[in-house]
Amino acid sequence: MTVLIIGGSGFLGAELVRQAVAAGYATAATFATRPGSVPGVAWHALDLRDPEHVEQVVAEVRPRVVVNATSGDSDWAVTAEGPVRLAKAAAAYGFRLVHVSSDAVFSGARVHYDETCLPDPVTPYGAAKAAAETGVRLVCPEAVVARTSLIIGDRRSAHVRAVHDLVAGTRDGALFTDDVRCPVHVSDLAAALLELAASDAHGVRHLAGPEAVSRHELGTLIAGRDGLDASRLPTGLRAESGLPGALDVRLDSRATQRTLRTALRGAREFLTGEN
Repeated sequence: MTVLIIGGSGFLGAELVRQAVAAGYATAATFATRPGSVPGVAWHALDLRDPEHVEQVVAEVRPRVVVNATSGDSDWAVTAEGPVRLAKAAAAYGFRLVHVSSDAVFSGARVHYDETCLPDPVTPYGAAKAAAETGVRLVCPEAVVARTSLIIGDRRSAHVRAVHDLVAGTRDGALFTDDVRCPVHVSDLAAALLELAASDAHGVRHLAGPEAVSRHELGTLIAGRDGLDASRLPTGLRAESGLPGALDVRLDSRATQRTLRTALRGAREFLTGEN
């Protein structure tokens, strides 16, 4: 099976590439600025804003499965329109598409969200992700739309880097005690995405950890794992910060977890070994 990882040089994408190669898949990957370093992978520059470029790469690779792990932030042309271009290519070339989405599609008004909940974003990034979900599902109903939460691993994770920088005093800001999510480990997420890619699943799937923690609690757990002084982590309330975004968003992944061999561990388990 030939697997194409869109955004293969990013944090999640690199782990997808590593696991795909380890599983024995013929693996290709795309990059926006520089290729990754995993050997045995065919790397292709790709601009998701260019429909002809998307079709050119797909026609050259001829993948059986495409996993879209890109993150274009609030760039509408990349984050909202790019996945729809991939869905159109999936319809034309017959490959299976797994699109990675985010809990940013939710406002936090109801706190707990399962796969049946409709998006109600409150940020430009969330709106772009929600638009991508809608477009992908309309153009390619057989696709998987996999929503996830904070992705944790080593210092390639933006959340882990933030903790290190805050402890070192090289970054301004605070870790909010009222900002709650369900973090997932990058290796668990990548394994679950590849498992879904190899299955006949379709529609919305939630791939987040089973444990809800605040940003500050998560930072404390990361600091403990990495031998940092957690007392140096500044705290604050998002509700008082003026920053946009949801406060408490908890993805309920139980329905998806029941269909998977891959265990999606909670933050305490993968950061401290606690069950």
